[in-house]
Amino acid sequence: MTEGILRQILDYSSRADPYPLYEELRKTPVFHDGTGPYVLSTYHEIKGLLHDPRISSDSRNLTAVAGDPLSEAGEDEGEGVLPPSFLKLDPPDHDRLRRMTNRPFGPPHSPRRVEQMRGELGGIVKGLIDAIAKEGDPSRIDLVEEFSYPFPVTVICRLLGIPPEDEARFHVWADTLAASLDPDPGADPAVRAEKTKGARMELGMYLAGLIEERRKNPTGDMLSELATAQGPDGTMTTMEVLSTAALLLIAGHETTVNLITNGMLTLLRHPQHLARLRAEPDLGVPIVEELLRYEPPVQLLPQRSTLSDIEVAGVTIPKGSSLWLILASGNRDPKRFENPDRFDPDRQDVQHLGLGSGIHSCFGAPLARLEAALALSELARRLENPRLLEDPPPYRQNAVLRGPRHLPIAVDGIRD
Repeated sequence: MTEGILRQILDYSSRADPYPLYEELRKTPVFHDGTGPYVLSTYHEIKGLLHDPRISSDSRNLTAVAGDPLSEAGEDEGEGVLPPSFLKLDPPDHDRLRRMTNRPFGPPHSPRRVEQMRGELGGIVKGLIDAIAKEGDPSRIDLVEEFSYPFPVTVICRLLGIPPEDEARFHVWADTLAASLDPDPGADPAVRAEKTKGARMELGMYLAGLIEERRKNPTGDMLSELATAQGPDGTMTTMEVLSTAALLLIAGHETTVNLITNGMLTLLRHPQHLARLRAEPDLGVPIVEELLRYEPPVQLLPQRSTLSDIEVAGVTIPKGSSLWLILASGNRDPKRFENPDRFDPDRQDVQHLGLGSGIHSCFGAPLARLEAALALSELARRLENPRLLEDPPPYRQNAVLRGPRHLPIAVDGIRD
């Protein structure tokens, strides 16, 4: 049954290597047997639906489906506190908010904001590696705890314009909200829910105060521009700025943590490519693109819904159906990629689904790509003889945002 294979995908025992399950799914491009959601696992069918206006990302269009084992595919970035971000809206509301968010972030209005952060990002990377060398045990490193986890949230603080003296508080809220996406199975869910709600409230109140301050005294950071910009779509309300800032924090942080960690894990399993990256730092760019195909940080998009009947691969999916789009399976589809289970940074035409596609493609993709390329290149350069201490490493519980919870590695030293 559909429910059975979906539960296998969600089961923690499959977390280290879900790809055999995806291979089995691809034998039936539209997988459904009368219960649960329709599951799409092949590249062309997934990409077609990501561009299809008859597919809704708005949870208000989703009806309860018997046999769907995932009632919450990662919590809303502000559920119960903030309105949904544009990630979980359909046009025209989605389009309006995404355009307004993009004005201070990327082309055509702010074409160089991400590139202008390159030097600052490099400084953050250097500082984190320096801290490992000076303050920790440089012979044994947990890459997640000491590097790939703190790096993205520091970047988001700088992007939004969080005052340096408040960054530590921001890190605590980010840690709590991230934990809600990756629950400890032994923890009390009521306690976790209360702690998460408290963090959301504190973060919301802090950001609301900062937004009002930026409206009075803009400082040129992204939060100032979101709060004050007046374009053809008007001005964001305070609640819309809050939900957008929360989206940047949670979605941007979790995706980049997994991208960097999965990337280093893959390179340690393929030492010839790690050696190449050490000698050729610019190789970081194609390596990141192949990583987004080979080990994407977002494995699947669950709980999409159909706004009308849709025919896919000869199967009619009725209006109101729930969909799961298995992006990581599409990225390994042999009908689209030659030798798809091989990690190949020299691969040509890597039009992967690792950052989605269509109107909901990853908004922060340019920043995530730059962060990962800089991080992996500098780690390759500075870590002497890095090697895995545990393979597979312990993974996070979350099957949607898949990545190691810890990545213990041994090194002989850290270069200057």
